[in-house]
Amino acid sequence: MGIDKKNHEGYADPTTYEELSNIQCEEKAADKKAAYLPLVYVCSPYAGDVETNVMNAKRYSRFAMDQGTIPVTPHLLYPQFMDDTNKDEREKAMHFNYVLLGKCKEVWVFGGVITHGMAHEISIARKRHMVIRWFTQDMKEVGEYD
Repeated sequence: MGIDKKNHEGYADPTTYEELSNIQCEEKAADKKAAYLPLVYVCSPYAGDVETNVMNAKRYSRFAMDQGTIPVTPHLLYPQFMDDTNKDEREKAMHFNYVLLGKCKEVWVFGGVITHGMAHEISIARKRHMVIRWFTQDMKEVGEYD
């Protein structure tokens, strides 16, 4: 529904039209801003105790979503159809990870233990001057791990 340029008596009313148009634009901008959810790269261990690490990655992803972000957690996706023990497939999956990392606004590192793959992802994020946030396994935000 558009805004009428005339008042209820049929006369031109540019002041009211302009103000109502401004209000409508502000409301649209507020709606668009409220709908924005940043992509956040979830960086957590996968190798080792895979079952526990997958369960934790799901918890971390849920936590990120509950914080108003769109979690990107590639180690929950690619092992579904790629073999992490196959060197070529692992390298391809890591390349996919780095591409997705570049699409994200922030990197959230979880768990306290930094694996080789995580260290590489973190170094790429640093080179790209991305925001890196650090969380314990219990999802409490902390400074960078020692």
